[in-house]
Amino acid sequence: MTKHDLETWQPSAWGKALTGSGDWQLAFHDDIVTVTVAGASIATAVEDIETVVVTRGMFWSQIELQVGERVDRLRGIRSKDAAAFEHAFTAARQSLQLRQLAAEFDAAARQATLWLDSFTAALTEHLRTMGWITREFSTEWAARKSAVGFSHLLDEKSLRPHIAAQPADIADTIAHWSEDVFAVIARENQNHLERETDECREFFDSVESSPLTPEQTRAVVCFDNRMLVVASAGSGKTSTMVAKAGYALHRNLIPADKILMLAFNSAAAKQLQQRTRDRLTLLGLDADKVVARTFHAFGLDIIGQATGKKPSLAPWLEGGKDIQQLGRIVDRLRATDVMFRSEWDFFRAVLARDYPDDNGEKVDASEGFQTSRGETVKSAGERMIADWLFFNGVDYIYEKRYEVETADPTHGQYHPDFFYPAINVYHEHWAIDADGSSPFEGYLEGVAWKRKIHRKKGTTLLETTTSELWGGRDLTRLGGELTERGISLQPDADRLAVGQKPVENALLLGTFRTFLIHAKSNCLTEEQLSENLAALAHGPVRYRDASFLRLFTAIRREWNEQLTADDCIDFEDMLTLSAQHLEDGDWLSPYDLVMVDEFQDASFARARLARALVNAPGRYLFAVGDDWQSINRFAGADVSVMTGFENWFGSSETMRLERTFRRPPSMPQRWT
Repeated sequence: MTKHDLETWQPSAWGKALTGSGDWQLAFHDDIVTVTVAGASIATAVEDIETVVVTRGMFWSQIELQVGERVDRLRGIRSKDAAAFEHAFTAARQSLQLRQLAAEFDAAARQATLWLDSFTAALTEHLRTMGWITREFSTEWAARKSAVGFSHLLDEKSLRPHIAAQPADIADTIAHWSEDVFAVIARENQNHLERETDECREFFDSVESSPLTPEQTRAVVCFDNRMLVVASAGSGKTSTMVAKAGYALHRNLIPADKILMLAFNSAAAKQLQQRTRDRLTLLGLDADKVVARTFHAFGLDIIGQATGKKPSLAPWLEGGKDIQQLGRIVDRLRATDVMFRSEWDFFRAVLARDYPDDNGEKVDASEGFQTSRGETVKSAGERMIADWLFFNGVDYIYEKRYEVETADPTHGQYHPDFFYPAINVYHEHWAIDADGSSPFEGYLEGVAWKRKIHRKKGTTLLETTTSELWGGRDLTRLGGELTERGISLQPDADRLAVGQKPVENALLLGTFRTFLIHAKSNCLTEEQLSENLAALAHGPVRYRDASFLRLFTAIRREWNEQLTADDCIDFEDMLTLSAQHLEDGDWLSPYDLVMVDEFQDASFARARLARALVNAPGRYLFAVGDDWQSINRFAGADVSVMTGFENWFGSSETMRLERTFRRPPSMPQRWT
């Protein structure tokens, strides 16, 4: 049956008689199915019929057609006629689907050809005007290609005859469509690199005192939107930065006044500025307008231009005055806050020493733990308590023999952990966790036996546990219980430990200053610091770090209040505020190429500022650093900013500058 033939089906005479179906007729014409029942006809396009179900009997069958909510059940047709209808309907449906698929293919092929023509033109224009094809360009055109929806049609088996019959222009589109956009662009970039290496050889040989190495040349020519260059010591990273700026001017890629170099400190910024001018001016390039600044100086300018009021830096930030300022803050807090003074002095005398980070258990427990008083105790918890007692001037005896004989066939003589002779009180420190369990087999039975002895003999027992001690509650409670029983706590940070002295104030202040820089540079709130403590600190270090965090919180609050009182900001505030103004659009960066030196020394705040500067289409970030050597961690540097470069800045190109030359990877054949 051809498309325009008319074919009909109806029940047989016997079928009508035996099934009681009545008169009906099915007709096919031009992909239209017409159902006539009792003289009333309904025509439905083949594609609108949802299901056709043929239920076969021995002689007669039933045809069921569903269109929306309407169901036609046509009985009494001979089985062979029902099979013929089903075959004709299936063939018509398949023919229709194939025609629709072919029409979809033709439309998509036209769109694919338009995309290919546009892509080729854009690629050619970008190479002519900017050279290197960027990730920004690649991503955009890959997304456009994906939106065409052509690839899946090329894999459709039923379309193979139709595809084979396409005209030359569509056949050419099909031939190129399977090539990956990123692979095509990588090939073009490799070709561009080779051309530029030849055409700009004189520039690359003369821009620095020594000709650029192939690695340096590739880093200079590659003009991707986000670039990280990992430079080994002595590999010429400064030369590469100067050459990068010079190449941008030499090839008219970016005007000089739209190039910004950012350095970590003023000496590095001055060196970059001077070297750029010295080297590029010799080549007749407009190097005077290239800007080299420190992050801090540049951040101040951003805030001033965004707000109309350039802020003042606190006068006590440099030359060691910041440590002096921190010392004045601590002295003021010690003088006005009894709790702070007590915690600071204990931290300085005891907690600032190294503690094992092993949940209190040493590998060889037989070595024990030496206390400030010079004796050896059995656990880190006992040492903490002994040191606290010594710090507070509390007289105690470690593991004094219990006043009553306890030895029996199953128990030795009892020696409680601590005894306070001034008040005749015993003290046990239990190795019990927060859930009431113990890591030692049979330990809880021993706890019960000891408690029973004290109850039976009427002696006073004070108790602490590992969980409560490291959680920071037990020492406070112990101090209250001792005070209630007549012991006067007399804390003394300068009480000499055996073979030890309290940590020097200057050293401790330096530690808090470093932490303050880290916390502010990385925009960590008190809540975030507390969450990090809960997640990362365990055992003895948890108590120490919790104490440190309580002291730090008070110190930072005073530090910020002093800044407010003096109407000043510090370096970390400057970076954070300048990044915020950029992100909020209060100031629009005029720079298209931002180059960052010593990127391994970048803090969270510096990375945020750099990201905000290039957060617009057509901007370039060129960061150079060493992923293992960060000399400025003391000032808030966070190496993860570099090791997690793509997490910060998106898809990027990473290159290495090493002492030995490495050939770039081989690329596919040229795109034609």
